[in-house]
Amino acid sequence: MMPSAGPIAFTLNGTPRTLPAGTSPTTTLLDWLRGPAALTGTKEGCAEGDCGACTVVIEETDGARVPLNACLALLGQVHGRSIRTVEGLRGPDGTPHPVQHLLAEADATQCGFCTPGIVMAAWAHAREGGDVHDALAGNLCRCTGYRPIVEAFAGLRDDGAPPPAAPPSPATRLEAPGQVFHRPASLAGLLALRAAHPDAWLLAGGTDLGLRVSERREAPAQVICLSDVPELNGLEATATGLRVGAAASYRRLLAACAADPAFAPLAKLLRSLGSRQIRGMGTLGGNLGTASPIGDALPPLIALRASLRLAGPGGMREMAVEDFLTGYRQNALRAEEVIQDVHIPRPPAGSLFAAEKLSKRPDQDITTVGLSALLVMEEGRVAWARVALGGTGPRAERCRPAEAALTGRMWNRETAEAAAAALEAAIAPLSDLRGSASYRRRAAGNLLRRLWHRQAEAA
Repeated sequence: MMPSAGPIAFTLNGTPRTLPAGTSPTTTLLDWLRGPAALTGTKEGCAEGDCGACTVVIEETDGARVPLNACLALLGQVHGRSIRTVEGLRGPDGTPHPVQHLLAEADATQCGFCTPGIVMAAWAHAREGGDVHDALAGNLCRCTGYRPIVEAFAGLRDDGAPPPAAPPSPATRLEAPGQVFHRPASLAGLLALRAAHPDAWLLAGGTDLGLRVSERREAPAQVICLSDVPELNGLEATATGLRVGAAASYRRLLAACAADPAFAPLAKLLRSLGSRQIRGMGTLGGNLGTASPIGDALPPLIALRASLRLAGPGGMREMAVEDFLTGYRQNALRAEEVIQDVHIPRPPAGSLFAAEKLSKRPDQDITTVGLSALLVMEEGRVAWARVALGGTGPRAERCRPAEAALTGRMWNRETAEAAAAALEAAIAPLSDLRGSASYRRRAAGNLLRRLWHRQAEAA
């Protein structure tokens, strides 16, 4: 059966909207809001998902409110969704929303440019809860007026408003002159499209690919969006760990890790991965697909012996994450395949697991050096160990000399020092704007040393 073609449709501020035929599905939501929609409350600051001035909120059918960066989201991605902008918060008579009142009364605005994005982050936070600083990590105030903003956030209350009904979205093919945006609804349909269009963009969250539109103004001829493929969107806690669909968001993965004490170190790391806006879009499959050596999630996956399932026309094949990453931004995915899901084993009981990241800023920054380690202990001795690094070579990978220095030895300061020295001798990092080679080498070793000190302090 041929995919059904149709216009882009979504709910905007509670009202169904159908866009004119021929609207480019790779137009960013921000460009459309500030252009054809004439809703200029949503601002453009950085156009790369860092500043939060363009924050809008996706209203999920279960009532969840997910902030995202409109500068990275494409119109084809929000097809069939419900979107709320700052204009949609005011009452029917034009009166400001209580969130807006609260920020104004707290003097939580100065020049005002960043305020609409902060208002939307606050509106989502009032329902989602959690740490105030985590909620604000994706919104930059260039006037440095954070104190009253933080104080205002402490007084937020959920307005209890139910989500609007999302419009029906039967169209699985969105067309514009020279462009087709595919939204397959099954794995079989996805694989058929993958075979027919091997050069098409595979779009999951778009936090990486979206930059090619927002910054480079690329207009891809073919895009295959993974959002509606059930087999790629599952997330299940099992007896052995987590099985995470390649298109499941980091927001969902963080919630699953936070609910399992064994994954607490991974949950902590994920909270520093971008911002709530980025985690609401970004995916584990995207991190694996781009195979960046500084992908935050890759060292812990390697340390935990994670594996992934690759789906293709010939069936399924399984591969360890460490074998999947083959070089700088290179992986073992075949042209006709897609990443279906990832299995993340739960750390063994009594083991020591750490997932660390160093960056110039604690939030919204790319890894300079990442280290994850899993030490399985037997009567105070390291039975076996896995140490994985990011940012110290062309790909995220294990450091086997450090593992050898740990295995079979008592876990003490001397062992940690020997393993750190072996690690520093084994790696050959490059220098760039984020850090020199000597800094990266020393920092990587110190992360391993810190693992011992932190455990000793906790004992």
